[in-house]
Amino acid sequence: MTSSSETSGSGDIVRTLELLWDTGKRPSRGPKPTLTLDRIVEAAVQVADADGLEAVSMRRVATELGTGAMSLYRYVPGKAELLDLMLDRVQRPSENPADLGDGGWRSALEAVGRSTLALYRRHPWLLQVNQSRPILGPSALDGMEKILTRIKPMGLTDPELVSAIIMIDGYVVGAARTQLYAQEVERRTGLTDAEFWQAQVPTLEKVMASGRYPVLAALSDDAFGTDFDHFEFGLQRILDGLEVIVAERGKASGRGTEN
Repeated sequence: MTSSSETSGSGDIVRTLELLWDTGKRPSRGPKPTLTLDRIVEAAVQVADADGLEAVSMRRVATELGTGAMSLYRYVPGKAELLDLMLDRVQRPSENPADLGDGGWRSALEAVGRSTLALYRRHPWLLQVNQSRPILGPSALDGMEKILTRIKPMGLTDPELVSAIIMIDGYVVGAARTQLYAQEVERRTGLTDAEFWQAQVPTLEKVMASGRYPVLAALSDDAFGTDFDHFEFGLQRILDGLEVIVAERGKASGRGTEN
């Protein structure tokens, strides 16, 4: 579930862009279509959410829609192009400005980090897709436009602004993958996280008592507890680091910056 098995942009790029931006030619003759591209994409997303990306096929999606697989090819060339449409669908940005924080660049990046983690939790199959070459559809560009508009006042160069977004995304992907791995291993082994660690307690207690690991042995009981929000701690430290460089640029330019 969590290893890359698909690659975005691996289909007909021109045709995919036509479908994403609705710029392709529409047939003027022939029977009235019984489906819509929107319904097909939505059905594919629902299959992926329920059973994983490997379950998505033209035949399976057609079955979900109560039609034959061949009828889908009137709307989309194949699974590769369908995948790019699915990616654009689930990554559609919110229309509510409040979802990007209270107006400052820091609250905007905070909101992006949290909403991206929530996106991966809703659609874990996204972690199976190598998106190093994304097809830029409306959702991708709308989302980028919104966040760049909010963080432009940071006073960074354009490459640095893009890098700030990439930095947050990379951090979230790693956190999301770790969380999903934990869920996956519990399903596969039948052992809860608590049961897994409890099985190691007798051995670890002896090892800690040996004096070989004095720093580890001296850690508080809650050092590895589940109450600490590692994701939020890491996100805030990234933003703290960005705040340092923003402040430096503000002083150099003789102006202040709002976070």
